Amino acid sequence: MAAQGGILFQEKVSRMLSRRDGKPVLKPNRPLVLKDQVANRKLKKGEATCITEMSVLMACWKINNFNDGLCSTETSSFYSCVEKAQAARKSRSEQSGLQGGRLHPKEVNTLLRRYPNLRTEI
Repeated sequence: MAAQGGILFQEKVSRMLSRRDGKPVLKPNRPLVLKDQVANRKLKKGEATCITEMSVLMACWKINNFNDGLCSTETSSFYSCVEKAQAARKSRSEQSGLQGGRLHPKEVNTLLRRYPNLRTEI
Protein backbone atom coordinates (compact mmCIF):
# COMPACT_ATOMS: atom_id res chain seq x y z
CA MET A 1 0.00 0.00 0.00
CA ALA A 2 2.80 2.40 0.89
CA ALA A 3 4.65 1.52 -2.32
CA GLN A 4 1.63 2.54 -4.40
CA GLY A 5 1.44 5.89 -2.58
CA GLY A 6 5.12 6.54 -3.28
CA ILE A 7 4.72 5.67 -6.96
CA LEU A 8 1.64 7.87 -7.29
CA PHE A 9 3.46 10.75 -5.64
CA GLN A 10 6.46 10.38 -7.97
CA GLU A 11 4.15 10.31 -11.01
CA LYS A 12 2.38 13.46 -9.82
CA VAL A 13 5.67 15.29 -9.29
CA SER A 14 6.95 14.25 -12.71
CA ARG A 15 3.71 15.48 -14.32
CA MET A 16 4.01 18.83 -12.52
CA LEU A 17 7.62 19.25 -13.58
CA SER A 18 7.05 18.15 -17.18
CA ARG A 19 7.02 20.80 -19.87
CA ARG A 20 3.86 21.72 -21.70
CA ASP A 21 4.19 24.08 -24.64
CA GLY A 22 7.86 24.64 -23.77
CA LYS A 23 7.12 26.13 -20.31
CA PRO A 24 7.34 24.36 -16.95
CA VAL A 25 4.12 23.92 -14.97
CA LEU A 26 5.64 25.08 -11.67
CA LYS A 27 6.85 28.67 -11.66
CA PRO A 28 8.93 30.10 -8.82
CA ASN A 29 7.45 33.16 -7.14
CA ARG A 30 10.93 34.65 -6.61
CA PRO A 31 14.01 34.63 -8.79
CA LEU A 32 16.22 31.59 -8.25
CA VAL A 33 19.33 33.50 -7.20
CA LEU A 34 20.93 34.01 -3.80
CA LYS A 35 20.72 37.38 -2.03
CA ASP A 36 23.75 39.56 -1.41
CA GLN A 37 23.13 39.70 2.33
CA VAL A 38 22.23 37.47 5.25
CA ALA A 39 20.02 38.11 8.27
CA ASN A 40 21.82 40.05 10.98
CA ARG A 41 21.15 37.69 13.87
CA LYS A 42 22.93 37.69 17.17
CA LEU A 43 25.17 34.75 17.90
CA LYS A 44 24.26 32.56 20.85
CA LYS A 45 26.11 33.39 24.01
CA GLY A 46 27.98 30.72 25.90
CA GLU A 47 27.16 29.46 29.34
CA ALA A 48 28.05 31.42 32.46
CA THR A 49 31.32 30.53 34.13
CA CYS A 50 32.68 30.92 37.68
CA ILE A 51 29.22 31.05 39.26
CA THR A 52 30.24 29.08 42.34
CA GLU A 53 33.30 31.25 42.99
CA MET A 54 31.20 34.39 42.63
CA SER A 55 28.55 33.12 45.04
CA VAL A 56 31.21 32.16 47.61
CA LEU A 57 32.75 35.65 47.29
CA MET A 58 29.39 37.37 47.74
CA ALA A 59 28.56 35.21 50.77
CA CYS A 60 31.89 36.13 52.31
CA TRP A 61 31.22 39.82 51.66
CA LYS A 62 27.80 39.55 53.29
CA ILE A 63 29.20 37.83 56.37
CA ASN A 64 32.05 40.35 56.76
CA ASN A 65 30.02 43.53 56.00
CA PHE A 66 31.61 43.95 52.53
CA ASN A 67 35.16 44.16 53.81
CA ASP A 68 37.55 43.17 50.99
CA GLY A 69 40.48 42.49 53.33
CA LEU A 70 38.75 39.56 55.03
CA CYS A 71 37.72 37.91 51.73
CA SER A 72 41.05 38.00 49.90
CA THR A 73 41.24 34.23 49.28
CA GLU A 74 37.74 34.16 47.74
CA THR A 75 38.54 37.22 45.63
CA SER A 76 41.76 35.68 44.31
CA SER A 77 40.03 32.37 43.51
CA PHE A 78 37.27 34.23 41.62
CA TYR A 79 39.75 36.30 39.58
CA SER A 80 41.85 33.22 38.76
CA CYS A 81 38.70 31.43 37.55
CA VAL A 82 37.79 34.43 35.37
CA GLU A 83 41.29 34.48 33.83
CA LYS A 84 41.11 30.75 33.06
CA ALA A 85 37.68 31.16 31.44
CA GLN A 86 38.87 34.08 29.30
CA ALA A 87 41.93 32.14 28.18
CA ALA A 88 39.79 29.13 27.29
CA ARG A 89 37.33 31.31 25.34
CA LYS A 90 40.17 33.00 23.46
CA SER A 91 41.81 29.68 22.52
CA ARG A 92 38.42 28.30 21.42
CA SER A 93 37.79 31.32 19.19
CA GLU A 94 41.27 31.02 17.63
CA GLN A 95 40.72 27.33 16.92
CA SER A 96 37.32 27.94 15.34
CA GLY A 97 38.82 30.69 13.17
CA LEU A 98 41.53 28.34 11.95
CA GLN A 99 39.15 25.45 11.32
CA GLY A 100 36.69 27.47 9.28
CA GLY A 101 33.94 27.93 11.85
CA ARG A 102 30.92 30.16 11.43
CA LEU A 103 31.45 33.76 10.43
CA HIS A 104 29.63 36.63 12.07
CA PRO A 105 26.76 37.95 9.91
CA LYS A 106 28.49 41.34 9.55
CA GLU A 107 31.58 39.65 8.13
CA VAL A 108 29.44 37.60 5.73
CA ASN A 109 27.66 40.75 4.53
CA THR A 110 30.94 42.56 3.88
CA LEU A 111 32.24 39.57 1.90
CA LEU A 112 29.00 39.37 -0.10
CA ARG A 113 29.18 43.10 -0.87
CA ARG A 114 32.75 42.66 -2.05
CA TYR A 115 31.94 39.55 -4.12
CA PRO A 116 28.26 39.76 -5.17
CA ASN A 117 26.35 36.83 -6.60
CA LEU A 118 25.45 36.55 -10.24
CA ARG A 119 22.00 37.95 -10.86
CA THR A 120 21.10 35.82 -13.88
CA GLU A 121 19.17 32.61 -13.50
CA ILE A 122 20.74 29.41 -14.66
